[in-house]
Amino acid sequence: MMKFLIALFLVATMSYAEEMGTKGGSCILSQDGQVNVSWKAYKTPEKVGVGGIFDSVKYTAVAPKGNNFREILVGSSVMIDTASVNSKNSDRDVKLVKFFFDQMSSRNIKAEIVDIKSNKRIKGQPKTGVMSVAVTMNGITKNVAMPYIFNEGDLSASGNIDLLDFSASKALSSINEACFDLHKGKTWSDVTIGFQTNIKFELCHAK
Repeated sequence: MMKFLIALFLVATMSYAEEMGTKGGSCILSQDGQVNVSWKAYKTPEKVGVGGIFDSVKYTAVAPKGNNFREILVGSSVMIDTASVNSKNSDRDVKLVKFFFDQMSSRNIKAEIVDIKSNKRIKGQPKTGVMSVAVTMNGITKNVAMPYIFNEGDLSASGNIDLLDFSASKALSSINEACFDLHKGKTWSDVTIGFQTNIKFELCHAK
């Protein structure tokens, strides 16, 4: 009976650790696979969304493994090659590169996780919280709040930026002019950005 109770406790502890991704379950965490970066911009007075990804994203991990999200995520960064923008429309992608991204001081966008705060855990619900991500674009760096959700190994986060905060009015005007008819004369300055990756657990055990 005692062995059964111990085994049951270990299983419960491991499940808790998987959900939490913290030291509570003495797990070793690592990122499993690539980091996928997504975006959604908005056009027309009706604010129609147009989304896509970047095919070329170089991820630099702060540490290969750790005991919690902070140890493996804070300090990690991505370098995005904007020429690899992919909206599943080749004509649109050519315009985005020529009339938007090429109008900026650098073809690359860098994003680094500088802080992470977890919300109070709700049993049976995915883990949530907010990351602070330093985004550098057009030579300007701004911290962006990105709420995240962690569920069954999948970690995803998203937030909003204003292109005008990055002195990108020239680029915004350029793409609006190039797509004036399609955008009905309106290209919005706010853009939703996000990323997704997988977190792997190993060697979970009770303290």
